[in-house]
Amino acid sequence: MGQPRRRGYPHGHHHRCPRRIALPAAALALLFLAVSLLSVSLLSAPPLADPRTGLATSSSRRFLRRDPTNGSGGELEGTESGQAFNVATHGWIGQDDLWHSKLASNFYGCCNSSSKYLDSSITTQPERYLIVVTSGGLNQQRTGIVDAVVAARILNATLVVPKLDQTSFWKDSSNFSEIFDIDWFISFLAKDVKIIKEPPVKGGKVMKPYKMRVPRKCTPRCYLNRVLPALLKKHVIRMTKYDYRLSNKLDTDLQKLRCRVNYHALRFTDPIQELGERLIQRMRKKSRYFVALHLRFEPDMLAFSGCYYGGGEKERRELAAIRRRWRTLHIRDPEKGRRQGRCPLTPEEVGLMLRALGYRSDVPIYVASGEIYGGEDTLAPLKALFPNFHTKETLSGDEELAPFLKFSSRMAAIDFIVCDESDAFVANNIGNMAKILAGRRRYFGHKRTIRPNSKQLYPLFMKRGNMSWDAFSAQMRIIQKGYMGDPMEITPGRGEFHANPAACICEKTSGNSVAKSIYRSNKEPANDTGIRKAVVGPPYPVYTDEEADGSDTEDDQDTTARGEMIDAEPDDDSVVRQEDPELEEILSD
Repeated sequence: MGQPRRRGYPHGHHHRCPRRIALPAAALALLFLAVSLLSVSLLSAPPLADPRTGLATSSSRRFLRRDPTNGSGGELEGTESGQAFNVATHGWIGQDDLWHSKLASNFYGCCNSSSKYLDSSITTQPERYLIVVTSGGLNQQRTGIVDAVVAARILNATLVVPKLDQTSFWKDSSNFSEIFDIDWFISFLAKDVKIIKEPPVKGGKVMKPYKMRVPRKCTPRCYLNRVLPALLKKHVIRMTKYDYRLSNKLDTDLQKLRCRVNYHALRFTDPIQELGERLIQRMRKKSRYFVALHLRFEPDMLAFSGCYYGGGEKERRELAAIRRRWRTLHIRDPEKGRRQGRCPLTPEEVGLMLRALGYRSDVPIYVASGEIYGGEDTLAPLKALFPNFHTKETLSGDEELAPFLKFSSRMAAIDFIVCDESDAFVANNIGNMAKILAGRRRYFGHKRTIRPNSKQLYPLFMKRGNMSWDAFSAQMRIIQKGYMGDPMEITPGRGEFHANPAACICEKTSGNSVAKSIYRSNKEPANDTGIRKAVVGPPYPVYTDEEADGSDTEDDQDTTARGEMIDAEPDDDSVVRQEDPELEEILSD
């Protein structure tokens, strides 16, 4: 029996040489002729499509079936010929890489403040109160809450527990304490910012706030120049529509404060958390590992994207009707949008991507999504590729889900919990949930997080009918390299901070003896525990380079790393900023 191909190496490498057998010249000539005739016949035969995947098979007598005994899903078996071929030999991925990054153990989340960071009992000034009203869906509001804490720290003000958006497209009447553990939030951040539950009272009456709004990506200097004077005069400031109102680039202590809020202080209430954990347990009973997918294939998303998915005149008519709700929404070239990678993958394309990466058909998949455009007809190809298909609705009983059904943010929180704890998470868009979960999963050990490289995948999907499955899979693995949630995929400081919290991720070095932040190259002294302390800077507040030159708001045109392994797409807020406020709320999560 021949030696098996070693997993993870290209053809022709790291193989043992077979023993040579001497043959007579006549036999060699006959053998050469037979091989030549066989080659011609194989080359002339058209490729046949796999009935499960729609892809051409490698030969006319082979259709692809996952080997159920192979836990990695790396083997594809030819059921009629009896010969197996290994798709894991192409590209970057190996048996364990489906669920883990080999480099993840070298990094860990680190959000402790520096020795120069003062306690809130020292920094908080009297008669300074900040009230913030967030905007959008659950995850857009989460970014507002995180930045509100940092803004209060910049202003040395007391923060009133943020007010959630109850009037937008999502129409969720939940308040902060019905989604997040309010007491934990206040106590955990006590040394950072003083937080109170209700607006301040003076003389038995609630102090009337002065309403204002700051520009997008306002720097600390912007807050000190624009907000602080009003705060000193009026004492209570109420900032509305508060989302992405703080610069993406801050000094390290403020970035670490962002991480303490986002990854530690914001905990869901017990009813939400407990149901989420029960759903995770039910997924784990089905398999050791599971995949979670934020599908984001709802009618509003497709209508806004302007993309076309082959549904004919019916699709064009239905999505055009949705687009007419917003007069400012211009018509886009559907084909151009697909070429530029601005369209969500279809459920079938997501399934094909996962199968080509090596996830086998019996892997349980949890889908977080609203109403899918096209309903069951659209989902059918994904369910055929992954029959072990689940949602919060299928996993929970009617009585379990009933208390949450009327509240979109609480329903979204349940999906958030399950997606966060999944072994592999797939984000099919660039919305806030995708960003926050990507950053959170980086912070807590670089758990496998897959972002479809849509721009490069588009031509691959267009020609898939003319490719063998192993050729398609090999190309998929090459294209997705750098989009799998591995450490250092994105240059520190690039991209949206919520998706790439580089200031809060430290790298172990020298056999775990010391560690350093990946955010900056400064050498930092190690303390007695062997962990490097944060760089000591000038007295607070500290301004970054773009702030020191007098800039008031962040010019963040280059937030994605050009020429690096990251989508060259603008933030989703920049796409809709000039369009319509309601659009932004709909598309944010």
